[in-house]
Amino acid sequence: MIAIIDIGTGNLSTIERVTGGKITIDPDEIERSDKIIFPGVGSFQYVAEVIKPIREVLIKVIKSGIPYLGICLGMEMLFDSSEEGIGDGLGIMHGRIKKFNGIKTPHMGWNQVENLMDSQIMDDIPDNSFFYFMHSYYAPDTEYTAMKTDYGRYFTSGIRYRNIYGVQFHPEKSGENGIRILKNFGVIS
Repeated sequence: MIAIIDIGTGNLSTIERVTGGKITIDPDEIERSDKIIFPGVGSFQYVAEVIKPIREVLIKVIKSGIPYLGICLGMEMLFDSSEEGIGDGLGIMHGRIKKFNGIKTPHMGWNQVENLMDSQIMDDIPDNSFFYFMHSYYAPDTEYTAMKTDYGRYFTSGIRYRNIYGVQFHPEKSGENGIRILKNFGVIS
């Protein structure tokens, strides 16, 4: 089963329709899942509160090796905290999510993604391909930064660490390239 984490906002139904996954916040279903997709649109503080009852289960399952794909806020939730408000992320990645300063937010629309390391989810996608973004916050650069994008400054637009993938953009809104990412992650054929 593909567990799509239900945070009550965002493109849950689109992700469900495209992948055939199940929207859930049930800890037992999450523990039994074969893959986890954590899509997200909204506030870090709000989502940190929503996932409190399943936070430890998510951490355990991710650390056990179950493939995880965080989309936009779902990638940001992998980190410790955010400038967007109070609340704990999952702390799988260390660092604090930052707000864009001095440039128009949200960063919304099509932008290029530069690959920095081999990443299974980017197989057969040319470097500097375009993806659809909609965000005002971004993840810090880490040794796991797999992709970067220029929006007034370069920022981390994708991460990869063992079984964990995160993208700041929205594959479900990114046409053929986005579908390829979901195929590479193994949630659509």
